[in-house]
Amino acid sequence: MSQFSELLFETRVAAESVADFLAGGHLRLGVTGLSRSGKTVFITALVHHLTRALAARGDKGVDGKTQLPVFRPFAEGRIVSAHLDPQPDYSVPRFAYEEHLAALAGVDRHWPQSTRRISELRVSLEYRSKGWSLRKGFSRGPARLDIDIVDYPGEWLLDLPLLGKSYAQWSKEALEAASASTRAMIASEWRGVTAQTDFKARYDEETAQKLAQTFTQYLRLARSDRFALSSLPPGRFLMPGDLEGSPALTFAPLPVSESEELPYRSLGREMERRYEAYKSRVVRPFFRDHFARLDRQIVLVDALAALNSGPEAVRDLETALTGVLMAFRAGRANLFSTIFRPKIDRILFAATKADHLHHTSHDRLEAILRHLTARAIERAEGVGAKIDVIALAAVRATREAMVRHEGEKLSAIVGVPAAGEHIGDEVFDGVAEGAIFPGDLPADPRDVFRGEALAVSDEEAEFRFLKFRPPIATLGADRKPAPLPHIRLDRAMEFLFGDRLS
Repeated sequence: MSQFSELLFETRVAAESVADFLAGGHLRLGVTGLSRSGKTVFITALVHHLTRALAARGDKGVDGKTQLPVFRPFAEGRIVSAHLDPQPDYSVPRFAYEEHLAALAGVDRHWPQSTRRISELRVSLEYRSKGWSLRKGFSRGPARLDIDIVDYPGEWLLDLPLLGKSYAQWSKEALEAASASTRAMIASEWRGVTAQTDFKARYDEETAQKLAQTFTQYLRLARSDRFALSSLPPGRFLMPGDLEGSPALTFAPLPVSESEELPYRSLGREMERRYEAYKSRVVRPFFRDHFARLDRQIVLVDALAALNSGPEAVRDLETALTGVLMAFRAGRANLFSTIFRPKIDRILFAATKADHLHHTSHDRLEAILRHLTARAIERAEGVGAKIDVIALAAVRATREAMVRHEGEKLSAIVGVPAAGEHIGDEVFDGVAEGAIFPGDLPADPRDVFRGEALAVSDEEAEFRFLKFRPPIATLGADRKPAPLPHIRLDRAMEFLFGDRLS
């Protein structure tokens, strides 16, 4: 894109932002998180509650208590209606809300497919205002807020720091990380290929592809459930989409130095060119067209997967979360800043799958996530952004019970484990319920960093986290599924946009 086109784009975005700021009727909400953190489930549950809670509240057979007690606009009865509207950006795929809801609440209920690309959905809320705005002055009459939910893989977010790094700098960091004791074993094949490669020799595509393939295999293995590592850029290597096989995704780190002049048409020079193409044609357009235009952001974190894999996975998650927040243009939004560059003024970190723990450990899970994000939060709060940390389950798949075991009463969670899940010799069939004793998280968050093992065996694991099927949905009077149970979803809604509905 030319400088003139860039200027036109910035001018248009600024004009839209000023109009939205003055009207107060539009919000761009980013939803992200690393792989398997529950982004799709969160968005589906959020929209389902907003669009169905009013109807479900009056249905017989549905819990008569307010389903969203902490979300004040709903608890106070000020939400008049909520519905889906066409999204404003026709070039971005629509979030497949109806398909994902059918997966969660259908007869053959299952978790929907995870996020593989960017998508968008607009939900419009009609509400009774109780405040003052530039658009209407003091008013308690009807008002409207359009929330554009932008869903994107968290792995893409970890690419943003690459914009400020040269190929040599990135290569050095990637090679050093792969040589550490925690990754050396899983990176051995790629490191062996790299050691045998003369990067000053003339470029050939076969060598380039072999390096890229072994590098990608290392990243995929590092992300697997056994190791659960998080800091693995470039993100598109794990989620290539329609870029799979392109030269922009066919490169790998090489041991080149910052000051070294690479020979013309050498392998190292070509790898550097492809890295720069990745930044300019993949990373920068995402930042410019989508990320830089967000107003609020929630980052979903599967902390339990890291906890179950060991202290090194927890340390790596801490590094990734710090990198995530460094990518945000965080700061308090105001008219002046909006004219020149929109800023994210609220960020919510959410530890997902809280329903896999007894409620006595929910606050401990929250404390662990707060500890992991402490460095990043300090940086963002210093420039005016408001940040919160919670433990939640957008869809609660379990319930709690007291179970007697060997004459002792124990706190357990009860749900339907997915077919094939097992504990020891017991294998679940996907139909029968199972009572699980998940154990207690440590009271001191620092304890999650202690120990040396990268991954622990099932017999040694302190925490057992099974995959449960979604709960059976209750049908409303219109025979449509009522909102599914949750943990603290209303608290997330209140933080992310409750203030915009007052």
